[in-house]
Amino acid sequence: MSVPIPELAADPEAPFPMPESALAEPDGLLAWGGDLSPVRFLNAYRSGIFPWFTEGDPILWWSPSQRAVFRTDGVHLPSRLRRRLRNSGWTVRADTAFADVVAGCAAPRAGQPGTWITAGMQAAYLALHRQGHAHSIEVFDGDGRLVGGLFGLAFGRMFCGDSMYSAESGASSLALAMLARRLQGWDWPLIDAQVPNAHTRRLGVQAWPRAAYLAALTELRDAPGMPGTWRDAFGEWPAYSLAEAVAD
Repeated sequence: MSVPIPELAADPEAPFPMPESALAEPDGLLAWGGDLSPVRFLNAYRSGIFPWFTEGDPILWWSPSQRAVFRTDGVHLPSRLRRRLRNSGWTVRADTAFADVVAGCAAPRAGQPGTWITAGMQAAYLALHRQGHAHSIEVFDGDGRLVGGLFGLAFGRMFCGDSMYSAESGASSLALAMLARRLQGWDWPLIDAQVPNAHTRRLGVQAWPRAAYLAALTELRDAPGMPGTWRDAFGEWPAYSLAEAVAD
């Protein structure tokens, strides 16, 4: 590589470089190499670091200067979507179709040549799911067809979202809003969304300086959490229950 960043040690339990040492350009690039073992993955997320790379590239690890963060009481659904959800017949569940949600998120998007959710990344997320660390929030239509969702990692009282997708318009927004509602009820205050984009800004994401995000992460990551499946704890929720409750 031509950029001056360290290579990670072979030991998956080896510490990461300090996030503050990440490059300013490209913003947040911190280290390369290592592996995608559950131990290293969790160590990264607990340190405010995440992997992002494409097929054929080395594993790259990032901690951007501005972090996309949702407050769980601050996810907003547009009025038009809420009106549509009232009669959609959709329901939201957790951890009943994890592999399908990851595959949906990994599918190429219009105008994009590939995906960062490579086969190796998918295998890593599935391993984390089997260990009870990774979770999916799923939206089903009235016929029981999966129409969208999101997935991410949870530890302590912190949820780190990795990706979301919609096979039907609005499904990923519903998944996010329902996740936020359930987390708020569990007294989990934040959802990490990594890097802001136009879609998450419309839903209420905030851009936090790295230092502010790391301070909040440090406070939340070692709190008592909810390892294991969320299927029963999350429950099954009709879309209309959220459409009536969430304001602009």
